[in-house]
Amino acid sequence: MRYVAATPDMVNEIYNVLHTSIKTVYPKYYPKEVVDFFCRHHSKEHILDGIASGNMGVLIDGNVVAGTGCFDRGHITGVYVLPAHQNRGCGSCIMDCLEREIAKKHGIAALEASLPAACLYEHRGYKTVGHGIYELENDVKLVYEIMEKKLKG
Repeated sequence: MRYVAATPDMVNEIYNVLHTSIKTVYPKYYPKEVVDFFCRHHSKEHILDGIASGNMGVLIDGNVVAGTGCFDRGHITGVYVLPAHQNRGCGSCIMDCLEREIAKKHGIAALEASLPAACLYEHRGYKTVGHGIYELENDVKLVYEIMEKKLKG
């Protein structure tokens, strides 16, 4: 496995990782409105913005884009791994790379954790510092954990 900077020609593969992960995992934890919200949020335009920032990477396993991660300053904005590649250390590999980059300029990494990811982050040393609620259509509320971790310089 290798983690490399994402490039614009990878937009379709990254889109596939995001949407396959969301549509497979999120329905186990969230109602349809939340799944739809995340799919709309992770449009190809949004992905291209992440790539243009220089802060989005992809995890290549063999010749497959198996996962992706992105950050903005000290904030991890997303980590997604294809379901077929989960539970094989891919998410941890992406997190290691993101934390290493963030630690170059920031002492703390912050993120908003979805319900399915909160345990992964806790095992990595993240602590919940708050809770967020985002109101969606049909009176549905997206609830998430606001988490932080002190990084070593």
